[in-house]
Amino acid sequence: MSVTIYHNPRCSKSRQTLALLEEHGVKPEVVLYLETPPSAATLDKLLTSLGMKPLDLMRKGEEPYKSLNLADPSKSRQELIDAMVAHPILIERPVVTKGDQAALGRPPEQVLQIL
Repeated sequence: MSVTIYHNPRCSKSRQTLALLEEHGVKPEVVLYLETPPSAATLDKLLTSLGMKPLDLMRKGEEPYKSLNLADPSKSRQELIDAMVAHPILIERPVVTKGDQAALGRPPEQVLQIL
């Protein structure tokens, strides 16, 4: 079964997670999600696999989070997912998937549970 990492090479945790996967003999498909953002459907599936709500996977320190007022509790799940698709910098990284399982690499060792 293939493994995918939603990766940002400028992020140290993302680089550490990729290195950890490779150390364990895993050659994941690398998705540079800032260049190729996941679709809303893919992001919805990732959130379900992670057992997270959209705000749980969102980088709250990023400018779009503040300017789009994403902390507003009246925002729907779909509105938050659409914001992450439009502004992929909002997506916490790295996310690793294997089949229907997913893990957030914070800390990087957390992804080993799905291998």
